[in-house]
Amino acid sequence: MSAPPASRAPSSATFARWLHSFVPAPVTVRWRERVRSAVGALIGIFFTGTMMKLVPGAATLIPLLVAPMGASAVLLFAVPASPLAQPWSIIGGNLVAATVGVTCALLVKDPVVASALAVSIAIAGMFALRCVHPPSGAVALTAVIGGPAVHALGYTFVLEPILIQSALLLVGALVYHAATGHRYPHAQRLPAAERTPTAGGFTRADIVAALRRQSELLDIDPEDIEAVLREMQLQAQEEKLRRTFQALTCADIMSQPVIAATPSTSIPRALQLLRQHSVKALPVVDAGQRVIGIVTRADLLGLTPRDLRQTLRHWFSIAAALTPPRVADHMKTHVQTIPATALMSELVPLFAGAGHHHIPVVDAEGRLAGIITESDLVGGLYRQAAIQPTAA
Repeated sequence: MSAPPASRAPSSATFARWLHSFVPAPVTVRWRERVRSAVGALIGIFFTGTMMKLVPGAATLIPLLVAPMGASAVLLFAVPASPLAQPWSIIGGNLVAATVGVTCALLVKDPVVASALAVSIAIAGMFALRCVHPPSGAVALTAVIGGPAVHALGYTFVLEPILIQSALLLVGALVYHAATGHRYPHAQRLPAAERTPTAGGFTRADIVAALRRQSELLDIDPEDIEAVLREMQLQAQEEKLRRTFQALTCADIMSQPVIAATPSTSIPRALQLLRQHSVKALPVVDAGQRVIGIVTRADLLGLTPRDLRQTLRHWFSIAAALTPPRVADHMKTHVQTIPATALMSELVPLFAGAGHHHIPVVDAEGRLAGIITESDLVGGLYRQAAIQPTAA
């Protein structure tokens, strides 16, 4: 008695997966682009209908707007990168379909048979002339079942309204895309570009050859595939960099041991340390090796021998002592430090955004453990990049 439910389970799961296949993929288009597309279609259709009113006899003899133009507007304004939305596709496809539709309507009396033949032959003609445009199927159908008004036009239907409205809608799309800074049309590249390697070492000729081997028409231009490949390569590099940041800590890239100074270190001695060790900054630590300040070469550049003599005279006049100027008098007391266990990713905003050039690294007890410069950060990235391919 328990066998039937078990046998029905796989069928139910298969049916559920089949139903799930109907769920559309997430739309990746940004809201700004969606609004731009909708406004473009509004302007395009309004422009086309308004201009049709200026055509002699349009108010009584010619439809101001035929339904397929709405479908063409979707392609021209919502998916302008599609090969099905390019200028030759809309003009050529609609002309072919209108011509075929009118011919079938005149030669075949049965409207159902005429409709089927019109759409079928129109598709074949569009493939032959490389102007496949899905709304053109509706153009062929309109020519057959559009009613007495359309039938009365005969082959005039091809030019008025189809050619005129297609051209007007195309003009509206060209102007609107140019005004909004959007690329349209997506023209073919020069043949020489086919030999230029793209992301992953592919050439455009490789992409075209792969598309030709497909068993069905893919609604994507080779150039767009090439652009997507480049974006994928950039995304992969960014992800790799992010993983690299997460893998390394400040302790992995910091310079150590650190040449440091104390508050009582004299300015001449600090200058000597900077020159001797070819560094540009000295962390200042207290007796417990905790960072309390930092002094850089730039802080002491003004203390030339002449300025140093002036500083000494100042000290002599005020303190009446022979003690030379100290680091404590010139160090910056607001010091940006970072724990040795911090991820290297935390350094990026400090160097890139806050403008730091030297960041002391402290251990768990807050004692000076090392120092990181911009060169250390770049060197860490370089070492990681060199290690990863070897490990792979």
